[in-house]
Amino acid sequence: MNLRFMAPLLSTAVWVFGSTAACAAWPEKPITLVQGFSAGGNSDTIARVIAEPLGKELGQPVVVEARPGAGGNLASGQVARAAADGYTLVLLTGGHAVSAAMYKSLSFNPLEDFEWVSVVTRFPFVLAAKAGSPYNNVSDVLKAAKASPGTISFSSVGVGSTQHLAGELLQSMTGTKLNHIPYKGGAAPLQDVLGGRVDLMFDSVTATRAQVEAGKLHALAVTSLDRSPLLPAVPPLQDTVPGYEVTSWSGLAAPKGTPPEVTQRLHAALLKVLKQPAVVQQLQATGGVISPSNSGAEMKQYVKGQIEKWLKVMRDAQIQPR
Repeated sequence: MNLRFMAPLLSTAVWVFGSTAACAAWPEKPITLVQGFSAGGNSDTIARVIAEPLGKELGQPVVVEARPGAGGNLASGQVARAAADGYTLVLLTGGHAVSAAMYKSLSFNPLEDFEWVSVVTRFPFVLAAKAGSPYNNVSDVLKAAKASPGTISFSSVGVGSTQHLAGELLQSMTGTKLNHIPYKGGAAPLQDVLGGRVDLMFDSVTATRAQVEAGKLHALAVTSLDRSPLLPAVPPLQDTVPGYEVTSWSGLAAPKGTPPEVTQRLHAALLKVLKQPAVVQQLQATGGVISPSNSGAEMKQYVKGQIEKWLKVMRDAQIQPR
C-alpha cells in the first residue's frame, strides 16, 4: 500500500490507541470536584460526603472546590469550559434546572455542555408556618387564599429560586393567589416567619427541621410525593393537592467530551459509594433521599424534564426570563 495513504490510517490508529490507553490509566492525579455554593452549605456538605470515598474507589484524591456565585452558575460555567479529561467534575443541584428556565442566556448550555454521571440525592422542601398561626394544614391555607386572594404571604430565598417556584406551582394547581416575599437567602426568611411578618415559607428540611422539632415552626407539608424520613409526621402536600411535587436534587457531571470510559467508571464508583452505610447516613442527614441514576443518559433525561417543568411553571405564573 502506498505510504501516502497509510499515513492517515496510522495517525488515527495511534490516536485511538493513545486515547484508550489514557482512559485505562485514568485517574493518574487528583480530581477536582467543583460545587457552586458557599462552604458549609448543603451542596458543599454533599460534595464532601461523597468526595473522600469516591477518591478511595478511584485510587486518587477527589478535592472539593467551592466556586460560589450566581446560584451555582459560576461553577457550572467553569466546569463546562474545563478540559474534558475526567479531572474536573461538578456537583450540580436543582438550581441548575431552575436557572435554565429562568435565564434567557447562560455562559453554557445547561443540558448539552455536560456529560452526565448520576443523580446523588433528591430532597423535598417544607411548607411551614409559625406555630400557633391560623394555618394548621394546607387546606386551611387554600381556604383562606381563596377567600382573600393575595393576602397570604410566603417567603423564598429569591425570585426564581426553587422555593419561589414551589409557591408558584401551588398557586397554579389550586387557582389561588399568594403574595411572594423574596429574600437574598440566609436566615431572614425563617426569622420573619417566626416573627409573624410573613405567613408561610418554602424551604429545605435542613433549614426548617430544628425549629419544627423545637415547636416554633409548624410544618404543614413536604413537597415530595412521600413523607421525609427526617420529618415522618409531616404529610406530603399532594395529599391535599393531588400530583403536586417539588423535589430538588444533587448530581454529578463532567465537561462535554469527557470519554465515555471515564464517565462509566465514575458512575460505577459513585454507585458503590452511595451504598456505603456511613455515606447513606450522612446524606440522609442533609434531608436527601439517595437516588442514583441507572446511567448518565437517565440523569440527562431527568434534568431535561426538570427544566421543562420549571419553564411551564414560569409561563403559567407569567414570570419573564431574565
